[in-house]
Amino acid sequence: MSASACIFCQIARIPTTTRLLYQDELVVAFQDINPSAFRHYLVIPIEHIPTVKNLQRGQQHYTLVTHMLNVGKSLLQQDAAQSNEHRFGFHQPPFNSVDHLHLHCLALPFIPW
Repeated sequence: MSASACIFCQIARIPTTTRLLYQDELVVAFQDINPSAFRHYLVIPIEHIPTVKNLQRGQQHYTLVTHMLNVGKSLLQQDAAQSNEHRFGFHQPPFNSVDHLHLHCLALPFIPW
């Protein structure tokens, strides 16, 4: 999939109806459209990286993933201070719904199906 066809690239680079909770030169964050917890945010890099399997060893991607985690932690501390349980994670292919790296940031409790 090309970056121009990627829905997350569009959210990160082009003004859309998606309300951004955070943005800087590396990442953007927004609410998951199908939340599975009290608070459920996605933090994505602006750069199109398809999956965790495309991350490279080295300082650049280590710094990116650390920044993504810090953004997610900060948002949950702001918006869900009463929740004392947070979960963070990436999907492993083939279980990713969008081929653009995204960190799920959840403040529990989970929402029952």
